[in-house]
Amino acid sequence: MTGTLAVRHGVTLTPDPRRVIAKLFIPGEDAAVVRTRAGALIDRVAHLDDEETGRLLRDTFDRFGTRHRDLAGTFHHHYDLVRHRIARARDLSPTTRLLVGAYFSHEYAVESAALCNPSMVAHPDQTNLDAGQLRVAISLRQIGEGHLSSIGFATAIVGPGRRLTVADRSGPLVVGQRTGVRHRRDLLAAGLAEEDWDNEVTATVLDALPDRYDEAAFERVLGNLPPDLLSRSTGLDTLEHLRRIDAASYATTFPADTALHERVLWPATPAESNGMEDARFVRFTDESGPVYRATYTAYDGRRIATRALASTDLRRFEVTPMRGPGARNKGVALFPRTVGGRHLALCRADGETIGLTCLDGDNRWQEPTPLHAPRDSWELIQVGNCGSPIETDAGWLVLTHGVGPMRRYAVGALLLDLHRPERVVAQLPGALLSPDAADRDGYVPNVVYSCGGLIHAGELWLPYGASDARVGFATVPVAALVAAMVETPPRGGRDG
Repeated sequence: MTGTLAVRHGVTLTPDPRRVIAKLFIPGEDAAVVRTRAGALIDRVAHLDDEETGRLLRDTFDRFGTRHRDLAGTFHHHYDLVRHRIARARDLSPTTRLLVGAYFSHEYAVESAALCNPSMVAHPDQTNLDAGQLRVAISLRQIGEGHLSSIGFATAIVGPGRRLTVADRSGPLVVGQRTGVRHRRDLLAAGLAEEDWDNEVTATVLDALPDRYDEAAFERVLGNLPPDLLSRSTGLDTLEHLRRIDAASYATTFPADTALHERVLWPATPAESNGMEDARFVRFTDESGPVYRATYTAYDGRRIATRALASTDLRRFEVTPMRGPGARNKGVALFPRTVGGRHLALCRADGETIGLTCLDGDNRWQEPTPLHAPRDSWELIQVGNCGSPIETDAGWLVLTHGVGPMRRYAVGALLLDLHRPERVVAQLPGALLSPDAADRDGYVPNVVYSCGGLIHAGELWLPYGASDARVGFATVPVAALVAAMVETPPRGGRDG
């Protein structure tokens, strides 16, 4: 039976409520009727005498200082964000300013609610390892209060054989610092086309921009627009759309002395304000060398959008939107290299079918070719991928997920032709990994789900989320998995 191929390991990652970040807190904004109380609070803090102010600040650092990397810097930053409400800000002492920042801060436990949906790639650092070992980087969807998702990391060593050692994850967390990025004109054009925002203003801006540009160049182009264009009825709305679409691309950088498990990719734009979900990382290689790429789902509380991450070192990440019909829904997973000169990705544009999409010359992901639709009883609700395709001698190994009765998620597998991935050459009959008694209970019951594994020394290493409550690990001999698959008729594309 296929269910016996996967061997579960006893090592798990569980949500740790001690993993916290310091966030801005505005009293009153969490009420049913929003009414900021910031001004009154600042007045009360400003009227404390020097002795009380100093004592409160010392007590705060004593309680919280070791839990954060630079708490004083955070307090300074939060003070700067609210100081416009202070009538005589220059009269406040440095100690009072820090205390104001403390009152406008709170701790947020990034994974207090759930930890799930991991992906696994080879770590950038492969030093100081024994024979047969591989250091891996594990991305994690971490969920806190309000079902707010962010992207976290863990480090582990796999091998030799089926040994697995997960590194300690203690230490203060760091949210990446947003930094400048070289924007791409073609992505801006694709975003405008996707939102059907084509007028004389957008055409003039696109014509004036170079292929790559920074924020200053973008604002110069907007500032030099002819007044007779801006005076049109759509002028101001067009500027707002241009800035919003352009801001979807940004970069996040972490200090060089932070460990990978201390880094948190936190929502930084309105489109992802309610979460960054289900990152699928892959180590992409071409003639320019390896780069880490990932896709994730940005969620603003009402709409979803697909975003791409790129990093050479997992310390600086560039974020860009993904455009086109192939990136229309959740679950995009990039191939680890080009195939026949094409950049390819798996997708689920219709919400229920695994498809193959190709990036065109305008940086739009094209209408997908169907690969696999719901067919077997364990996957009749919907199917999708469980991460990027993994290259093997037999073909592209695609880990899938299917949803069955009672919204039960299980993991399966397909094999695509190595040179023509549009063709499914084999399929595992039945599920590879299903929720067992230990997996079925949690934040979202009856789910096993992965965002990507890797092959090391002939073993498929499969990290998986168990009911969104914890992360487990399983291994599968690749040769046995391929041998258990059933060949499919040789035809291009399939409907199920």
